[in-house]
Amino acid sequence: MTTISAPATKPAPVPPRVQFNRQWDKRLGFIATHAIGIALGVIFTLPLLFVFLTAVMKSDQAMTSSLWPTEWHFENFVEVFKKAPLLEYFGNSLLYSALATVGALVSAIPAAYGLAKLKWRGQNLFFMLTVAAMMLPPQVTVVPLYDLWVRMGLTGTLVPLIVPYFFFDAFSIFLLRQFFLTIPKDYLEAAKIDGCNEFRAMTRVLLPMARPGIAATAMFCFLFTWNDYFGPLLYTGENQEHWPLSLAIASFRGMHHVEWNLTMAATALIMAPVIVLFVFAQKSFVKGITFTGVKG
Repeated sequence: MTTISAPATKPAPVPPRVQFNRQWDKRLGFIATHAIGIALGVIFTLPLLFVFLTAVMKSDQAMTSSLWPTEWHFENFVEVFKKAPLLEYFGNSLLYSALATVGALVSAIPAAYGLAKLKWRGQNLFFMLTVAAMMLPPQVTVVPLYDLWVRMGLTGTLVPLIVPYFFFDAFSIFLLRQFFLTIPKDYLEAAKIDGCNEFRAMTRVLLPMARPGIAATAMFCFLFTWNDYFGPLLYTGENQEHWPLSLAIASFRGMHHVEWNLTMAATALIMAPVIVLFVFAQKSFVKGITFTGVKG
């Protein structure tokens, strides 16, 4: 005996008013869930917007009560290259930041490995000294270090800024040590059983697994040196040929007048490389920072 099934009924169409309410509820839910993130995004975006709007203003309108340009002068971004040799300053900043970052990693990786994966007498004391060095203001050591570089005849160059990173950078050591602690020792012990010594175990096993932490450390060092003003002012202030971009802004400050529109245009150009760097490396940066504080 055959049974005849009833034809499937189509669902009733949702009224447009109900669809609108559902979409609006989803939007409100998204805003409520991400309210803090949205607020912080607006807060951090407003200064960048202010810099850009000021950069395209006329000189007599910049830094007045008028926040929106009456005329858009995008040629200000070209004018800054005529006022100062920004390409030369850019090369100095890139040289300073790149070499300092390489030096910080070269010196910090073995030190962090020794603090995180090896057992030796005085290990805790050295770690406490590293933490103490992070808390020490740089102004405390300025006078003896400056006297040392003067005696060596290296002031007026970038050498006093770059060389110290090849010997000791407390923050890089601390950050990498914390990340290395999150990597299980079983991998290193297995490598040693296969015949690897400490150096090969570090370079062949640990470093590939620690790429996010290394990327975060490199980005911190690069951003600090790129934005560093005190160090270049102290050591290269007397020689304009070795100025980095952080000092280049001083070229737009006259004795009785400051061209704020050009200053902001130069500031926007200086910020652009680090913003692009962060956009492309943000995943590794966030991952490295997330895993850094897992163990202590």
